[in-house]
Amino acid sequence: MPEASRPKVKVAALLSGNGTTMSALHYASKLPGCPYEIVLVASNVPDAPGLKIAAAEGLPTFALDHRGMDRRAHEQAMDTALRESGAEYLALCGYMRVLTEDFVAGWESRMVNTHPSLLPKYKGLDTHARAIAAGDAFGGCSVHVVTAELDGGPLLGQMPVAILPEDTPESLGRRVILAEYQLYPRMFADYVARS
Repeated sequence: MPEASRPKVKVAALLSGNGTTMSALHYASKLPGCPYEIVLVASNVPDAPGLKIAAAEGLPTFALDHRGMDRRAHEQAMDTALRESGAEYLALCGYMRVLTEDFVAGWESRMVNTHPSLLPKYKGLDTHARAIAAGDAFGGCSVHVVTAELDGGPLLGQMPVAILPEDTPESLGRRVILAEYQLYPRMFADYVARS
């Protein structure tokens, strides 16, 4: 099918915070030739700033506070909203919940995440502090397919970011996020275009 006539792949973004990574994906989706569009922005934090950004951009939103809810019941409610949106893929954009194996299995090979380290180094949290403490020359970011193993799915791409002698975790983090804003939309677009 000619690229111009291919329908855009429908994507739901999940976030828990400011929504800057979701914004990078959304703005990239407006560029000519981008193969995806965001059809829902969902959050486990009803007052997440990212939801306000999404609404201002005209994107549908859904929020359900996880606090006080059984994990599986929360995931089932989120999953229902995601599927009702027509989403074919999920983009994790700072969604600060560890997902159950059942949820991940339901979106197998159709959920992508970005992580602020050069995986397999520094899975989990405090990635910049750990890279600096180890004396690494580079930090960076990775984009990967989500599997049941935390930060362990197949890599789609990475971007190294030089660690300066005076770097703190905060200063390194500010540069790594800029790299993420470049890498994530490109790797995500390449991945869903193969579907």
